[in-house]
Amino acid sequence: MFAYQEGLLLTGPRMWVDCRRRQGRSFVSHAHADHMARHELAWCTPETGALYQHRLGRRPVREMRLGEAIACGDLRLTALPAGHCLGSAMLLANDGERSLLYTGDYKLGPSLTAVEAEVRRADWLVMETTFGRPAYRLPPRNEVIERFIELVQAALAAGRTPVVHAYALGKSQEATKILTTHGVPVLQHPMVWGVSQVYEACGMPLATDGADVALYRGRPLAGHAVVTLPRSMKQHRLAGLGPTTSIALTGWAAAENAPYRLQVDHALPLSDHADYDQLLELVERVEPRRVFCTHGPRAFVEDLRGRGWDAEPLDAEPQRRLF
Repeated sequence: MFAYQEGLLLTGPRMWVDCRRRQGRSFVSHAHADHMARHELAWCTPETGALYQHRLGRRPVREMRLGEAIACGDLRLTALPAGHCLGSAMLLANDGERSLLYTGDYKLGPSLTAVEAEVRRADWLVMETTFGRPAYRLPPRNEVIERFIELVQAALAAGRTPVVHAYALGKSQEATKILTTHGVPVLQHPMVWGVSQVYEACGMPLATDGADVALYRGRPLAGHAVVTLPRSMKQHRLAGLGPTTSIALTGWAAAENAPYRLQVDHALPLSDHADYDQLLELVERVEPRRVFCTHGPRAFVEDLRGRGWDAEPLDAEPQRRLF
């Protein structure tokens, strides 16, 4: 049976989730650096396993295929798609008496490069709440994509190279697939390119019949967009780009003065995280008896309480030890 004690969710055999310190056994929801470490054994989807090893070297992995329950002591563990990036997964744990759903980073709705999130009911919900403020109600995805393509095409028509700034894993591949789907070929920063090769090996092609994807080799090509890292990362710089139009893709673009703060010409709120309304939607769909919030503002916890939910925050480190 699950038990709650001093901010930790515990049961049967000890396992951690998304821990940044090496553990004997840990569930890795996805392969972003703030959700993994060099564990003795990582439990994750095959795609996350491939990305995990790409980033941290050859490590032991216990593969969890989406939707398949696996025995772990007295628990049944099931990985469910999270819609965040390739291989991202929520974790549903059930001990026969109660169930717990851990979301990790997630997004509701469609994606070109990730399986759409699958939400199931659970007694306890541990949820990521990055955009847990009403200010982060993001516009419809199709409207953001339409504006994105308009900016890219305008830059190309003006003889400028559209340079798209996005995280190397996840957002860059999504941006690339959006561009090629609209007939715009893409050149990628070496770090982005390395991750994209794992996507390809996992059966997630980024090129289309009308637009290819290639490594940036020191000079732009006519009619091509360039996908690179966020400007906050010093490695983002690429030589020889010439005149450019810079575009950042991030949910943080919903904030005021986002282009100035992100040091780009344009900032568009295309996110791989749930926005405020999706956070509320998840709680309503899970119908939990208790909600534990992580990676977000305390105000969201108070918001849930005001809506009648039994909610509380989890501290940054202890929250990670779930069972």
